[in-house]
Amino acid sequence: MVVCDGTNVRFMSYITDNNTVTGNLSVTGSIIAGTTIVAGTTSSDAAGNLREVPPNPQTSSYTLQASDSGKYVSITTGGVTVPSGVFSAGQTISVYNNSSSTQTITQGSGVTLTQAGTTNTGSRTLANYGICTVLCVGTNSFVVMGPGLT
Repeated sequence: MVVCDGTNVRFMSYITDNNTVTGNLSVTGSIIAGTTIVAGTTSSDAAGNLREVPPNPQTSSYTLQASDSGKYVSITTGGVTVPSGVFSAGQTISVYNNSSSTQTITQGSGVTLTQAGTTNTGSRTLANYGICTVLCVGTNSFVVMGPGLT
């Protein structure tokens, strides 16, 4: 059973075995699921396929942008800067060093960038072919983690 209160659609039961639903479900608001929902071959939203992490290839120094949330930046030279006033708590960006030299993950002005599991703050170095994830944990406060990060 599907119940709509005008804003939210709630799935009160689920479909099992040989029952099939065809067509599209269009919802304005939130879908709140009490059980597992298994979708078809693709789960997507306005940003694209939710089972993929979209790339943002860069070949020179790059400052992260709001549109990078949920993506990975592939950098070959110049490093990546984490800026102030762009991200909200819970947003993540992965950075892949697609080169044989180190890249710097720069702590932008007004930003606190903390290496996960330590009290180290400030800019970090990402080893060749290393990958890290930058997680916004509060206003201009980030944690960075990953293999090859010092």
